[in-house]
Amino acid sequence: MSAGTILLWVVFPYVAMAVFVVGLIWRYRYDKFGWTTRSSELYEKNILRLGSPLFHFGIIFVGLGHFMGLLIPKDWTEAVGFKEVAYHFVATYMGSIAGLMTIVGLALLIYRRRVTGPVFLATTRVDKLMYVLLAVPILLGMWATVQTQILGDAHGYDYRETISPWLRSLLYFQPMPELMADVPLPFKLHITAAFLLFMIWPFTRLVHAFSAPVQYSTRPYIVYRSRDDERAHGTREPRPGWEPSTAPRGRRRPTSTKS
Repeated sequence: MSAGTILLWVVFPYVAMAVFVVGLIWRYRYDKFGWTTRSSELYEKNILRLGSPLFHFGIIFVGLGHFMGLLIPKDWTEAVGFKEVAYHFVATYMGSIAGLMTIVGLALLIYRRRVTGPVFLATTRVDKLMYVLLAVPILLGMWATVQTQILGDAHGYDYRETISPWLRSLLYFQPMPELMADVPLPFKLHITAAFLLFMIWPFTRLVHAFSAPVQYSTRPYIVYRSRDDERAHGTREPRPGWEPSTAPRGRRRPTSTKS
């Protein structure tokens, strides 16, 4: 086995995932106030209203498909009656629809960021790098699907015999890089681009994917009181130099404090 094979399919994935995990911990510990999408909804809503749901729902379905195809062994799905023909149909055609949604949504978001002045001015260099490294694996994944699964052999390429066990071998810390030797080039490029994306993930706005408002439904209500109510209940002393006025709200007169 060549050193290049070990470097590409063992060392590089482990380095990428180490940077990903350590980077997330570092970002959460030292940059909690930066853990945000930096929403630009106030600047433009029409394109965002279409592009954001397309991208987010598409990428969620793509992620679920990858989880099922890469982390769940083929024997398990066949044991419950989900045969290869049915799996190939769902993974290829339903996955293509999800991938197309993701691409269209991402294209709309990039277009919006480029043509909307305030949004473009708020775009950093890291944002631009993020969009590139986000678009590349998505496009490569669609290329791999179309070339090998739709236009290729009738049964497509069974990546659950090679890529899936290779990835699981990394998780078991028993890497088997030899499984990647005969994998079609589009899949190899797609995987490499995906690990590059994971490496820069913690340092971009993509960290918001790991945030969820889980405490929203249990947190206490916030009670707001006007200053008039506070004065009436004696919870707040009037400010020096100001006296209650019978004038309409917003038109109170200051009184002089000079003796």
